[in-house]
Order: sequence, then C-alpha cells, then structure tokens
Amino acid sequence: MKILLQCTIQYAADDWHVGRFSLLAQELRKAGHVVVARDLSPDSRGIDPVLSRVSRDDFDELWLLGVDGGRTPALSQTDIEAVNAFHRAGGGLFTTRDHENMGRWLRQVERVGQAHFFHSSDCCELDTDRRRPDDVETKAISWPNYHSGANGDFERIEAIEPMHPLLAKADGGRIELFPAHPHEGAVGLPPSDPSARVVARGRSTVTGRAFDLVVAFERDAGCGRAIAESSIHHVADYNWEVARGAPTFVSEAPGDGMRREPRALEDIHAYVANTARWLAPRSERAHP
Repeated sequence: MKILLQCTIQYAADDWHVGRFSLLAQELRKAGHVVVARDLSPDSRGIDPVLSRVSRDDFDELWLLGVDGGRTPALSQTDIEAVNAFHRAGGGLFTTRDHENMGRWLRQVERVGQAHFFHSSDCCELDTDRRRPDDVETKAISWPNYHSGANGDFERIEAIEPMHPLLAKADGGRIELFPAHPHEGAVGLPPSDPSARVVARGRSTVTGRAFDLVVAFERDAGCGRAIAESSIHHVADYNWEVARGAPTFVSEAPGDGMRREPRALEDIHAYVANTARWLAPRSERAHP
C-alpha cells in the first residue's frame, strides 16, 4: 500500500515535525508499504499542494498527525475537503492528536472527526464530570489531559471485548502495552454512529479514571475504515525510544519503561502493522 504520513505543522526543528515520527515511518516501510512522510507546506493561500490533492489514485491510506496547537485552523478548507473526498472514495484514515485543543480541526473530518473531543465548548466530552484536568502537574495544559504515565514509560491497555483485530498478535495473544504520555487527549464514541466502536481503554495513573484510547470505524456507505487515537505520543519516536529526544518545551521528566520492557515496543510495532493492514481499502490500486 501507499501511505501518506502527514504532520499538520510546517517544519520547525524544535517542534513535533514529521522527522520525530521516523520510527513509525520505518516500521511501515519494513512491512513493505510505500510511505510519503511530510510536514505541512501551505502556499500563499494557505493551501497545502499535496494534502489538497490527496486521492485514491495516489494513496491507499492517510495518517494524519494533529501536532498543531489548535488555536488556529491548521488545515485550509480545501485541504479538509480533499481529506473527506479521499475517505468517501474508500481511503483508510488514521487520525490522532493530543491534549486540550491540539488537532481541533479534526472535528471537520467526516465520521471519524466526531470521535475526537476537545476543550472547546462545542466539542468537549458529553460527560461534564470529565471537563477537568486529569494531569494536574503540568499547569499550562488543561483538559482533556489524561495521565497514562511518563513519556518513555508504557501503559497497560484494556482490550474491549470482543477483541478487535487491531489488538491481535501473530502468536494468538493480544496487544497489552502502549507507550504512555502525561496528558493524552480525549476520544470516544460519537453520539450516533453504529459503524464505530471503542477498541482499547487506558487508565489514569493520577485519578484511576478509565479513558478511551482507540475508536475504530468500519466501512460505511462507501467510506473507508478509520481510526481515532487519543495521542500522537503512541507513535512518536520519543515515546518509543526516549533517547531520541523531544522539543525543548517538553518539561516532564521521562521514564525508561519502554527500554526496560522489550514487549512494550513489540506490542506497539504489532499495533502499527495491524493498523496499516486493517485500514487497507477493499481493493488496493496499483501504484507506479
């Protein structure tokens, strides 16, 4: 398959540019996929020349990493319309973001966007009791900000029964460990979409509260499959190998659980492979 791995900021060395997801791209390429990994590159009108033309003629899957702060729209309306057209044509969508309003524009993506919840009043979690900080240590970050552990550590996930193919391991077991992060965002079931289901949940190390990690959407009315993820840090280099480093604005002390527990890295590798396989369109097109 051909996969577009797209970050939603322009390149900045001290930020979450696409180079900080190089291990993800490497893992996809090891599985035989062709990966185009890039940052946003808008023209004078704010339109990205690749994203605004993304189509099933060129790509099978689009992996959107919402690394922008969410204060202003990261993508132009033209870009978002192209993403929606790609999905309606059967393309697979992987969408992820992080705390508070990071990736806020995802709400404009059809179907899967409704599984992402933010700090903004028009798209926050329906349970009003959840509209409060979970991570209380990093004062500059507000809700939603579920604390699943330190960067560099792992979290134990709960597979929602019946177990989804995304969590199946080749040896017959199940994926149990994800990279942790001190302030994950919020995803959950849209109010009314029978094609969606929660795949995995995490649990806060601060409050003990359970929160959704992965929501998966089956094909529906011609649209491809899609995934909503609570955090970019499930697939960031820093969270797989903390020695890879992070932008200087990351202030929390890292852990070393991923380094000490080889199974944690094996689990997230298996999840990435499953994701690419599960999101594949019904009939992959030949690419030059």
